[in-house]
Amino acid sequence: MKNSIIIYFAAFTCFFFSACKNNQQADNQRTLFTAGSADSVHVDVKYAQGFNVSYHDNYRLVDIQDPQHENETVYHYALVNRGQRHEGIPKDYIVIEVPVQKVVCMTTLQLSNFIKLNAIDKVVGMTSTHYLFNQQMKDRIKNGQASQIGIEGNFDNEVVMALDPDIILVSPFKRGGYESIKDLNIPLVTFLGYKETTALGQAEWIKFTAMLLGIEQQANQQFAEIEKKYQDLITLASKADKKPIVLSGEMRSGNWYVVGGKSFLAQQFRDAGAEYFLKDNIETGGINMDFESVYSKGANADYWRMLVSHDGDYSYEAMKQSDARYADFKAFKEKKVVCCNLRQKPFYEKAPVEPEVVLADLIKAFHPELLPDHKPVYYELLK
Repeated sequence: MKNSIIIYFAAFTCFFFSACKNNQQADNQRTLFTAGSADSVHVDVKYAQGFNVSYHDNYRLVDIQDPQHENETVYHYALVNRGQRHEGIPKDYIVIEVPVQKVVCMTTLQLSNFIKLNAIDKVVGMTSTHYLFNQQMKDRIKNGQASQIGIEGNFDNEVVMALDPDIILVSPFKRGGYESIKDLNIPLVTFLGYKETTALGQAEWIKFTAMLLGIEQQANQQFAEIEKKYQDLITLASKADKKPIVLSGEMRSGNWYVVGGKSFLAQQFRDAGAEYFLKDNIETGGINMDFESVYSKGANADYWRMLVSHDGDYSYEAMKQSDARYADFKAFKEKKVVCCNLRQKPFYEKAPVEPEVVLADLIKAFHPELLPDHKPVYYELLK
């Protein structure tokens, strides 16, 4: 009798835990299936100007457009749960089944979203990896879990087809070169985070990426943390006694490429308690100026921000060798050049989704007394 009781108890225990496991698996499947449906976590777009979302019974409609309004094209996508029936979707919307499992990224800015969301395992293809920092992505390419697909205008269609991605993220307003892959019957999804005019707007594209991956709640939580830190830093920077003037850019092929006074970078300088040297300019994108024009407006700027791609440590001597006229600027003379060397730091892979870190770097440079313990991550004063 005693042995019978023991056998019964053991059998009951196995049944109980097996049932719990099965119920948990069922719950997980239901969670995956309903991710993104009308009764799941919604995405609230607060800063990004490039995309908006509307929710319907069995799908979501996403409209994507140029945040800078330099191009009036609007891209329409309908996100539908895998295996779920859907009706009533407008004809001009491209249907994307989510969550996507395999993605091709065309830029490191797009890749930064997957790094931030801990979803690198979904990236099966990308363009050039010449300056790739992320070790996980390097390993995926080395192990054959992901591939390089070539560069814009010269994609290897056979490689792309072999990857069999669910979607390819593209930036159609750049150089182009997507004509050759339009006929592969793979949805091209427009990603315009790089054209946002505010740091939080750019970072908020992790919400769009999360919608494709079915992890909206995670993205909402991560962005809320980014937003709070960024806004707290803006408040801190506003306490500075003065706002230094900041010059930006450098000579390239006979022209000085600068961004406009209403651009992403100009706004980031303002957030950091500084003022852009072209503050009265109304352009949101980049413009070319000759040396004399820049010198007349920026020679006496307090700081000079530079983004360079230089082998080894960048220095004032390297600046002078590239153009001797740089030595005539006040920021050069007073050793107040704020620089990020792309050869040494994963700026494009991480900074787009870490605007609070970039902002802290800039505040540290412009107002070191406000953040005495901050260690620069991307931008720092040249030594």
